[in-house]
Amino acid sequence: MNARAATLVLIALGAFVTTLDNTIVAAGAPSIARDLGLDLGALQWVALGYMLPFAGLLPAAGTLIDRWGRRPALAAALLLFGFGAAAGGLAGSVWLLVAARVLQGVAAAFLVPGLLSLLRTNLDARGRTLGAAVWTACLAAALALGPALGGVLSEYLGWAWIFFVNLPFVAAMLALLPGAASPGRTGGTRAPPVTAMILVTASLVLLTTALAEPRFALPLLAAAAVPGVAFLVREQRARERLVPAALTGNRVFTGSLVLQLLWGLGISGVFFFTPLLHQEFLGLGPFRAGLPLALVAVAVVAATPFVPAAVARFGPHRTVAAGLAVVGTGLLALAAVNHVPALLPRVPGMVLIGAGSAFTVPMTSHALDVVAEHHSGTASGLLTASRELSSALGVAAIGAVLTAVRGVRLDAGAPPRAALAAGYTAGLLTAAGLTLAGALLAVRVLRHRETSSPHDKRAVP
Repeated sequence: MNARAATLVLIALGAFVTTLDNTIVAAGAPSIARDLGLDLGALQWVALGYMLPFAGLLPAAGTLIDRWGRRPALAAALLLFGFGAAAGGLAGSVWLLVAARVLQGVAAAFLVPGLLSLLRTNLDARGRTLGAAVWTACLAAALALGPALGGVLSEYLGWAWIFFVNLPFVAAMLALLPGAASPGRTGGTRAPPVTAMILVTASLVLLTTALAEPRFALPLLAAAAVPGVAFLVREQRARERLVPAALTGNRVFTGSLVLQLLWGLGISGVFFFTPLLHQEFLGLGPFRAGLPLALVAVAVVAATPFVPAAVARFGPHRTVAAGLAVVGTGLLALAAVNHVPALLPRVPGMVLIGAGSAFTVPMTSHALDVVAEHHSGTASGLLTASRELSSALGVAAIGAVLTAVRGVRLDAGAPPRAALAAGYTAGLLTAAGLTLAGALLAVRVLRHRETSSPHDKRAVP
């Protein structure tokens, strides 16, 4: 297998397993709770143990990858991820299980930006578009298949296999790594800005915890603001910055971060509450309630081969704008039929959401095109952090809209099922508005006269 093929396969496996590890655990949560005797408060830390270090360490991890080199950083992350998966499957108490999840979250924080940086270092502009499309398709597949796979493994093999299933992916990725990642460093030999890393990590961990723990949201947000402001002040004054000025001053890159945030705000919240609606409003069981989301993944995969040609013909800014517009249209289509207690009318909207999402991949690939190769790890970490933050914010924002509208309808005497459907419709409309705003913004912020950085290299054969 040549380096280009190894890179694409490695990226595909990494995208799938790091996303699967989150969604598959959610499906096995009831079995874990029964076996370990956990209440809901303790159970949520099985998810938070993965999410908090993953989201919080991403900016620092991207910078360290640039300094240490991609191959050693990725090899260490894969070994740690595999060790955490094995420990999670063997855990006999909640705290051992949470500790194992923390190890996996730390590993994922290095694994994801390290893999994304290979788009910049190993592939040309067209190859980066294909690689980003493969990444997005695998993310969608993991999101759709995770709950179903977790349910099957928990029911027939036991919840430990939710963690053990990661190990074959880790072994395959370690085998592919030497052919896809160079061992050398790209970010210089100066010491990393440790103070900045501590400040931004503390701020992001506290912010993510605030989103996950609404009961303590205000004090946690206040606590997150202190290191956050200190980080911004330090970055303005420091000679050695965590986020280079070449990135913050790049309109295309910063615009891509904003677009990633808008897209995630809309999609993540809607997807989180869709299985709930399917169970409570349509009367489907847990397995069947999550299964329709596979339509979104199928649509992403089916549309992915057309993305490079669209970028070449229309440019990344028009391609992303059109993709976001199609996603917004799909959300509006779902809202238009949400009052109908049947699944079939929802299919066109789900297909549009998936197909449109495939054409948003230049948000990542084009953003990496316009940064220097020695900043690719930092850039990948920031792009991933934006996506992870948007996921948490999306669940919180759409959830707040859904809850508020549902409460108003219940107070007005509406049946619980109808009130939930009304809240979900309001969430869909909110998500559509955010996504369509992103479509308008994409035309401006992603337009760039040169689609490659002056530091760009030829694709690895």
